[in-house]
Amino acid sequence: MKNERLKGKTVAITGASGGLGEQIAYICAQNGANLILLARNIEKLNQMSNRIHDEYGVKCTGLALDVSNTEEISHVFKQIYETEGEIDVLVNNAGYGVFSNAVDINLPDLEGMFAVNVIGLIACTKEVIPYMCKRRYGHIINIASQAGKLATPKSSVYAASKHAVLGFSNSLRMELSQFEVFVTAVNPGPIRTDFFQKADPGGSYLKNLGQFILDPEKVARNIVNIMLKNHREINMPRWMNWTATLHTLAPKLVELLGRKAFLKK
Repeated sequence: MKNERLKGKTVAITGASGGLGEQIAYICAQNGANLILLARNIEKLNQMSNRIHDEYGVKCTGLALDVSNTEEISHVFKQIYETEGEIDVLVNNAGYGVFSNAVDINLPDLEGMFAVNVIGLIACTKEVIPYMCKRRYGHIINIASQAGKLATPKSSVYAASKHAVLGFSNSLRMELSQFEVFVTAVNPGPIRTDFFQKADPGGSYLKNLGQFILDPEKVARNIVNIMLKNHREINMPRWMNWTATLHTLAPKLVELLGRKAFLKK
């Protein structure tokens, strides 16, 4: 089922060179959207741009961007508005995690996760807000995580960064509603992507998850389907979101019953 709202619109995606971001790009192209792909790996972006243009006939531009560098963000988005035109949908997908007990986390990883997952996301969002509000049109999609709703052992810093994304998204949604600009938070559980090469080099977490890990294409399709529609959140998988909701209501019970599973990371 196609999202007809996307035809001829422009979607900008951070962290577009792999994983979920790459899948979102291809599915947006299938739906007739023009694309602006943002990531550090410009070679991969150029390959994707050529493939998207050849296969789907839409406009696709790849631009190098390190979202941990706020000056670079300002420069790149200025370039986009000067040369590519308006952004209809911004997908803040860039992010990473390192699984470690709080006592063992090193400061560069702590600073890096917040620089990319939080500050970079907010900085990118600030670049599009004035234009979207002026047009009274646009959609900001922030990729958060189920970890932002239910923190578990060895993900304290990563979960804290995603809590921040959810807090920012919830406030921003109310701020921009008067301008008819939509804000959606996406809260997936673990997705089968390269994310875990850095987050869990040993591979034990992926092994323990087994069949419960999400397919990136399925997550991407759910995201693309709600683009340019007023949709508060996407939560996947449902059972994990139910656990997070129950934790809000009865935290001690969930932490007691889930202790063994939580400690598998």
